[in-house]
Amino acid sequence: MDTRTAAARLVVMDVDSTLITGEVVEMLAGHAGSRPLVAQITERAMRGEIDFAQSLRERVATLAGLPVSVFEDVLAEVELTPGAVELVAELQGRGWPVGLVSGGFVEVARPLAARLGITRVHANRLEVRDGHLTGRVDGPVVDRAAKAATLTAWALELGLPMSRTVAIGDGANDLDMLAAADTGIAFNAKPVVAQAADVAVAGRLDAVLALAPFAD
Repeated sequence: MDTRTAAARLVVMDVDSTLITGEVVEMLAGHAGSRPLVAQITERAMRGEIDFAQSLRERVATLAGLPVSVFEDVLAEVELTPGAVELVAELQGRGWPVGLVSGGFVEVARPLAARLGITRVHANRLEVRDGHLTGRVDGPVVDRAAKAATLTAWALELGLPMSRTVAIGDGANDLDMLAAADTGIAFNAKPVVAQAADVAVAGRLDAVLALAPFAD
C-alpha cells in the first residue's frame, strides 16, 4: 500500500468564504435584486447571532422567481480562494480524501467540486418548479449539526478514525464540524470561530499545509 495513502487524513472544507472567496447566496441575490438584505443576514448568521437554518430560509425566500439558468451565471462569477487549487492538488497527490460540505447550494458546489476532482459533496438543494426557483430549500437544511454528521459519516465510510480528520471553515455554521474533527482550522474566520478552533489561519488556503496535521 502507498505509505501516503496509509497515513491519509480526511480533509473536509466549507465552500463559501473558504474554498471560494464569496457567498453563493449573495451572488444569487445579486440577480434577484436582494443582495444588500441577503448580505446583512449572512453576516449575522456567520457571526452566530441568528440561527443558520432560519437565516438561510429568509435569504432563499428572496430568490423566488429566478430562472435555473442563474446557476450557470453564478458559476461564472465564482472565484476560488488563493491557494485552493494548490491545496487540493497536494492532498490528492498524497492520496488523501477531500470533501466539501456547505450551507450553500449543491447546484453550484457540485460543478465546482468536479472541476477540482472532488467527488464528496454535501450541500443544500434549492426547490425548482417550472424552471424557476420557488424561494424554498428542497429537503433538510445543511446546518452546523449536519456538517459535523457528514464529516463523521465520511470518515466511517472511508474506514478512518476521527483522529485522522481535519475540518476547515470560516463561519458559525462550521463550529460543530471543527469541533468534531481531530483538527479544526478556522480560515479567514469570524472571531467566534477563530476563538473556538484548534488553530486559525489567514491569507492563502494552502497555508494550512504548514500545520502539524499535514506534516506527519
